[in-house]
Amino acid sequence: MALASFTRRTLAACGLSVTLSALAFAPLASAQQTQLNGSGASFPFPLYAKWAKDFSKQNKGIQVQYQAVGSGAGIRAFIAETVDFAASDAAMNDEEIAKVPTEKGVVLLPMTAGEVVLSYNLPGNPELKLPRDVLIDIFSGKLTTWQDERIQQANPEVKFPDDDITVVRRSDSSGTTYVFTGHLAAVSDDFAKDVGHGKSVNWPKSFVGAPKNDGVAAMIKQTPGAIGYIEYGYAEATGQPMAILQNKAGKFVKPGEASGQAALASAEFPSGDLPGYAGTPDLRVWVSDPAGEEAYPIATFTWMLMYQQQDEEKAKVLRDFIEYGLNEGQKDAPKLGYIPLPENVKAKVEDALKLVGGSK
Repeated sequence: MALASFTRRTLAACGLSVTLSALAFAPLASAQQTQLNGSGASFPFPLYAKWAKDFSKQNKGIQVQYQAVGSGAGIRAFIAETVDFAASDAAMNDEEIAKVPTEKGVVLLPMTAGEVVLSYNLPGNPELKLPRDVLIDIFSGKLTTWQDERIQQANPEVKFPDDDITVVRRSDSSGTTYVFTGHLAAVSDDFAKDVGHGKSVNWPKSFVGAPKNDGVAAMIKQTPGAIGYIEYGYAEATGQPMAILQNKAGKFVKPGEASGQAALASAEFPSGDLPGYAGTPDLRVWVSDPAGEEAYPIATFTWMLMYQQQDEEKAKVLRDFIEYGLNEGQKDAPKLGYIPLPENVKAKVEDALKLVGGSK
């Protein structure tokens, strides 16, 4: 399914009429208009798209545009300096940070949070519980049939088809993949060794690849017996079923705002600075396997990537846009399937935002 098609449907479901083509490629209204271009993660796209639309509408002469191209592509664009800002569900690793020209500088800002869910296509799409070992074996390629005894035991009232399991995974460099494989690698040393943890990993060759969250969602929907990982908001917007996952405490937990907040409650940000940038706080943190009984097992923050040094006029607009997202914009998060930032995290972002300044 094309991203533009999905976006029209997603944003229409949230009461918006804007399309991707109108949002991401609209021409400048005048020569005096300030335009900010960003790209990256598809995970937060519905939320960032609404922020961009509303902020631009409220500020005459300013247009903020954001393209969902995947976290890996967003990071590459940021390093190449072809965007004013980028977004990534995997933040940036130390090697990627080192590739950004030092005269530009880097600031990583967590802007919202969400969950990675397992969506599936079964007859009647019944409620589905997935134990931890079953989830690992499915995404290691070891479990290939819905008739597996462990699946039956966890779901005694469900009549499973004779279909083989078709696993759908991201084909692009993806922050969603980074978060999902981070959880599986934390649970299973064998998964970490055989498949790996990253934006792109060594998936079994039998898996079906699709680009971005909307591509995976579409592939699942059109493939009987399919299962794949997507962002919670996409599953909500498209009405796709979401599995109930077993967490570290052994409890089966549904995805949602409360279970996501419970997962992120244990997040502890590093006390140090970004490598190579003394005085710039390191706001990268992941909760790969939260311990709480009410915690959904796969939740994450997602980051915007900013330059410290840049055109003064654009820097001022970027700071205003981030302020909007931190305050008014957070009110949009729950209805679009995201988790609002806790107040202590917002305070950390406010402090780090001061580093986004004009040219030296």
